Amino acid sequence: MAKKVSDIGGGRSQAVHRALKRAILDQALPPGSKLPEDSIGERLGVSRTLVREALVRLSQEGLVELRPNKGAVVSHPSLEEGRNLYLTRIALERLVVETLSGSLTQEQIDTLSTHIAAEEAARTEHAASIRLAGEFHTLLAQMTGNASLIRYVNELVARSSLILALYGRPHSSECAVSEHRELLDKLIAGKTDEAVALMTHHLDSITTRALLPRKDSLADALHAYAVAEGLA
Repeated sequence: MAKKVSDIGGGRSQAVHRALKRAILDQALPPGSKLPEDSIGERLGVSRTLVREALVRLSQEGLVELRPNKGAVVSHPSLEEGRNLYLTRIALERLVVETLSGSLTQEQIDTLSTHIAAEEAARTEHAASIRLAGEFHTLLAQMTGNASLIRYVNELVARSSLILALYGRPHSSECAVSEHRELLDKLIAGKTDEAVALMTHHLDSITTRALLPRKDSLADALHAYAVAEGLA
């Protein structure tokens, strides 16, 4: 049983939020899971007040649903919502690319390179690879220094990471790592138009490469599996 510690200071509140967010994105707390404040507080060694604050913040990010008189649960977004989120992300992250192209510092380049290496190392870990892929995009947003852009990209990335965890095909993130590396190269070189085109393609392709089709026929849905088994 964890020992409760003082709730004084924003650092502990941030830590509770980060712990719950990572558990959700890593699918340790899958969609639909109940999130009782007392149990979470006991496990993390904090007050229910801090847990409630974290849950409210997570609900604002779209990762938790707060149900009146029923408590909180991990969100279960629809696939259609995922498609709409990626359309919005494309518009915002084009701005991120335009802002950063040709202006990355060596420290920022090193940070991004280290992160991409971590993504490559986690290729076989589905939940971790999704989380790390999302964090690459939030890192880029943070480097713009634009507070509004940072906030909205962070929220959209968190929500779309949950959607990928729900609907993504196994190993769907494998291609994304090489695309992140290529994107970084174009940003360093200041090739803005190419970087914007790559980011657009990168995010758009997730809806077809990683997210399951919504209205395919039975034949279309089974085609890839038939090919894999030598049946087509």
